[in-house]
This record gives sequence, C-alpha cells and structure tokens, in this order.
Amino acid sequence: MGRSNEPMTPRTEVNRLNRSIPMKHKTKPDPSRRAGSEPEPVCFEFTHPTARSVCIAGTFNDWQPQAKPMHAIEAGRWMESAALAAGTYEYCFVVDGQWIPDPLANQTVPNPFGGLNSILKVYSSPQIAHRANGMTSPLKNTNKPRTQKI
Repeated sequence: MGRSNEPMTPRTEVNRLNRSIPMKHKTKPDPSRRAGSEPEPVCFEFTHPTARSVCIAGTFNDWQPQAKPMHAIEAGRWMESAALAAGTYEYCFVVDGQWIPDPLANQTVPNPFGGLNSILKVYSSPQIAHRANGMTSPLKNTNKPRTQKI
C-alpha cells in the first residue's frame, strides 16, 4: 500500500479493554477556508430517544469528542453551538461511545474506518450560503398546471 501525502489527524477510540488507542483520520486541506475570515455561528442538533451522552467530533476540533459535548435540551434532544471559520468540515456525532454520521446532513463521505462522516459547509455570508443551498436543493415546480379551454 502506497503512502499518501495527505496529513493524518489523530482520533481516539476505546477498545474492548476500555483503553484508548490512537487512530488516524485522513483530512484534506480545505481551499475554501479564508485566512482571517470571521467565525460564523453554527448550531448542531441531534435527536436520539435513549442517548445518555452525545458529543461532536470533527475536523474543526481534531476529532476529539470530549472537546465538544452536546447539551440535552429536552428528553432525547441535544444541542451545541460553535463558531467556525468559513470552510468545509467533516464530523460525526459520538452517541454513548458510538461514532455515527449526522442523520440530517445533506452530504456524507466515506471514512477510513468503513463508516461515513457528515459534511458541514460554513459560508462567510448569508448570501453565499443561500446561493450555495440553492445549487444543491432540488427544484420544485409549485405552479399549478394550466388547462386550456377549447
């Protein structure tokens, strides 16, 4: 297997003996990140009826779930906010120790562990975000069909 020039970011996972073992995760430099751009507010929400703890791990926190624990706002509903610079990020929720992609994410990518990472795109302005969302959203025809009178 050839070596890759992509940087590797450590990620830890607990094995069966309850010991932390270092894991590697491929990350690619994000050309859309702008040096000096102001962080944008981002709100993560997750719903799981039986979850006892939920954290967020991603490229924005070096895949360290303990760095971003979510807060229960009501039974089974979790929330956490962050300020992130414009760019594209990969992330997962860590629910009671299990890494899972965000079920509400519009995009996912395969990760090196056989699972999926969710994709989060943060834009530097609402106008750019609106245009970008318009390009990825399916168009719906809300016009009623016209009938011709003969």
